[in-house]
Amino acid sequence: MKKILLLSDTHSYIDDDILKYVKQADEVWHAGDIGNLKVTDAIAKLKPIRGVYGNIDDDKVRLEFPLNNRFMCEGVDVWITHIGGYPYRYNPKIKEEITANPPKLFICGHSHILKVMSDKKLDLLHMNPGAVGTHGFHKVRTMLRFNIDGKDIKDLEVIEFNKR
Repeated sequence: MKKILLLSDTHSYIDDDILKYVKQADEVWHAGDIGNLKVTDAIAKLKPIRGVYGNIDDDKVRLEFPLNNRFMCEGVDVWITHIGGYPYRYNPKIKEEITANPPKLFICGHSHILKVMSDKKLDLLHMNPGAVGTHGFHKVRTMLRFNIDGKDIKDLEVIEFNKR
């Protein structure tokens, strides 16, 4: 079983409150708009991190992280990208591939809106952890954590921080 902490849209912001949850995870996944590598460096000092770059990320971040990151975690096929859309309204740049070869878990960021929903047609679970940084229109900073146990995604929790 793996304990996953999922975050996005840090926009160069990292603090002890976020790092407290990092310490409790087995792996941290970042769905883009990292902002500055100090964020992912701070996380990587504590736990393994996987991620993707987002639309605000510079060349340094883009050299460190890919646009799309598809991998297996235990028995779950995971695809992380920053601008992915939502079930039934996927980004046109990935729609063909996601339809032809859907993952079990599809993760994106970008919108700053926390959303978890299933796509029954493609038999996948979509997650967007919202934004945990302090830049953007969101009122509450959010992250997600969950467990992957074999082929099961379970024990999903929303982590909310005080209004920014």
